[in-house]
Amino acid sequence: MKLLEYEAKDIYRKYGIPVGFGFVISSPDEIDGRIRDFGDEVVVKAQVDVGGRGKAGGVIIAKTADVREESEKMFAKQIKGVPVEKILLEEKLPIEKEYYVSITIDRSRRENVIIFSSEGGVEIEQTARENPDAIRKIWVSPLLHDIPSFMLRNLLGDAPKELAPVINDLYRVFCENDGILVEINPLVTTSKGVFAADGKFIVDDNALYRLGIEVNRDLTERERRAESCGFSYVELSGQIGVIGNGAGLTMSTLDMIEILGGKAANFLDVGGGAGEDRVCSAVKLVAEMPGVKVIIVNLLGGITRCDEVARGIVKAGVSQQVLVRLAGTNEAEGREILNKNGYKMLPTMDDVVSEAVDACKEAAL
Repeated sequence: MKLLEYEAKDIYRKYGIPVGFGFVISSPDEIDGRIRDFGDEVVVKAQVDVGGRGKAGGVIIAKTADVREESEKMFAKQIKGVPVEKILLEEKLPIEKEYYVSITIDRSRRENVIIFSSEGGVEIEQTARENPDAIRKIWVSPLLHDIPSFMLRNLLGDAPKELAPVINDLYRVFCENDGILVEINPLVTTSKGVFAADGKFIVDDNALYRLGIEVNRDLTERERRAESCGFSYVELSGQIGVIGNGAGLTMSTLDMIEILGGKAANFLDVGGGAGEDRVCSAVKLVAEMPGVKVIIVNLLGGITRCDEVARGIVKAGVSQQVLVRLAGTNEAEGREILNKNGYKMLPTMDDVVSEAVDACKEAAL
């Protein structure tokens, strides 16, 4: 899950990473009397989970006397379609130079990778295209919770050595809080020292409880319902709903849809031993997705009983065509239940996928 800037900075602050003085508001009424120590100007930052918010008007510098008015305007905005519910008000730092630093996982090397650039304040993709020599990387074993000094020196090159302890503290944040990505852009030098002028932090969804986070804000309502049911579920953008049991079988179904020229609407793994009610919930969930024309149910019956699966499909009673491939325990019973209720059970995965793709093509004509 992506944390908002102020949430990331709260964690950074606990690890000794300097951040600008500021506070979060949910209403302009919360400003009164709290900005006297900010100086002549204040940075007004919308706390929204979108990239490029600065270019979209989500970050402005306002005169202290105008902060309430500018905050009212920002609360009335949508930044790239996202309403502004919180604003971070921060002191304007006397920036001398901007840098970029991020830490993520390099899965191909099974190590953590630290990316540093002397050109902060812009998108790292832009820097990579226009000036790749400005980007430096080091890889650190996940067994290490501190970066060796010689590696930090190699990373920084000619950049100020004062950045090194901040980067090492950021690495500790990443390791000790189940990070997927941490980023400071820009990491700035000022006459007052080094500061994280911005902060991004993406936490492993499986470890949110460690941070006391009960609700994953990144999930859609259907994804949240799927999680409560214990489904592995991901929303895609196609027209063919997919329900399988086992990640391998479900992914194979998605691959076959792609090979035959179709587009999957989702990935849903109901898991082993799915009974009538569980299958019914899965079918209804997929059927509610906008644009789904046909649903594939592709399950292998080991501890899962095919007759239970069939009853769940019938119980769901969705309007879309449901194409079924079942094999294994009580397969004959499952086929009989489906046939009696007007559902089509086909012998192979190739058959159900091919028919589903054809059905979507016909619907588009």
